[in-house]
Amino acid sequence: MQTQEEISRLETSIHDLLLEAKKQGATAADAGLSVDTGLSVNARLGDVETIEHHCSQGLGVTVYFGQKKGSASSTDLSPQSIKETITAACSIARYASDDPHAGLPDPDRLATEFKDLGLYHPWGINAKDAIELAISCEDSARQYHPDISNSEGASVDSYQGIRIFGNSLGFLHGYASTRHSISCSVLGERDGNMERDYWYSVARNHNKLESAELVGKKAAERTIMRLGARSLSTRKSPVLYSAEVASGLIGSFLGAISGGSLYRKSSFLLDSLGTQVFPDFIQLHEQPHLLGALGSACYDSEGVTTKANHIVTDGILNSYLLGSYSARKLGMQSTGHAGGVHNLCINAGDKDFQQLLQEMDTGLVVTELMGQGVNPVTGDYSRGASGFWVEHGEIQYPVQEITIAGNLKDMFQHILAVGNDIDYRGNIRTGSILIEEMAIAGE
Repeated sequence: MQTQEEISRLETSIHDLLLEAKKQGATAADAGLSVDTGLSVNARLGDVETIEHHCSQGLGVTVYFGQKKGSASSTDLSPQSIKETITAACSIARYASDDPHAGLPDPDRLATEFKDLGLYHPWGINAKDAIELAISCEDSARQYHPDISNSEGASVDSYQGIRIFGNSLGFLHGYASTRHSISCSVLGERDGNMERDYWYSVARNHNKLESAELVGKKAAERTIMRLGARSLSTRKSPVLYSAEVASGLIGSFLGAISGGSLYRKSSFLLDSLGTQVFPDFIQLHEQPHLLGALGSACYDSEGVTTKANHIVTDGILNSYLLGSYSARKLGMQSTGHAGGVHNLCINAGDKDFQQLLQEMDTGLVVTELMGQGVNPVTGDYSRGASGFWVEHGEIQYPVQEITIAGNLKDMFQHILAVGNDIDYRGNIRTGSILIEEMAIAGE
């Protein structure tokens, strides 16, 4: 009840703000406001390292004088500060150049229905209980194996916040959301060589988090598996991206079909709408209204309604990802993607991780990527990697200090399989992805 009262109070602030913008001469305006609170606890080697109580707030205002645009922001939500923020935005807009593509979204594309997506699950955990949880997580990791020699610590985080968005077209809506996590990172040592790895669990509802003990155990297990890593000789081989890094591969694809990349002509997938970009068994679809999911939303960052969307069907690209501005630049309509996708899912095959190893037979499993070696214009891809070498469908030994390379356009076309080991811990939901062949640079 208190949360709903706070949402109503903040909605009134945005309503008044939009009226003030009109008073100051703006022909159109929008504004977003956020208020966040949270608790973060970090423990290391059985002792508390940090306890942080977060409390933040912010306001962003955009005004339009015809086709001229000005924006300003503030962390002070007092009436006087809000008025000054509007004045600053208006001052900027008056001196800005006309932009024929600037403006609010088309009114008929704004959201009018606001389902309860189950995003708000407050966790009444106090600092004392959070400390105990973090310590038990780390203890589970440190006790897993004698070769676990040190720890970077375990953390427990709980966050809740309110978001309000409104514009002068009459759109005004607010909602509350939560996000909780447990994480752990430890170091292992064997024969003078050290490795580290981590694990985490994240959910909107704390009851859906993995147990602290399991998070610690997985962090330690992953660390132990990396001990004894060696390099590889330069070669070409199949590459299996584990689920937790496969999302980055899909993220590169999403960046290439986003409006900003397209109208700037800085994408390797220019003019690809309606063409085959993946093998025909690949389906990429968006489910923005999944209950309790991390990427769920009724509308995008402009208030445009979100909907289930088949971005790729049978390997064919059906839709770009457009906000209102990029859509106008391209002579198209907004797809409700100002701010990105919402729960993007790639269809899972019928094989789990072990079965994908069998299908690959001999090749490289990638579990960690380093560096930013992706050229969005050409699709050239080259990144540092570590993982495991596989022969006869079985992991043989860990590998490190290698680079994997290819071209994203070719890599996407030569996906052989997607596993059913889906990682639900983010906005992109995918299993492991097996690619037919990539270049590996090593010793």
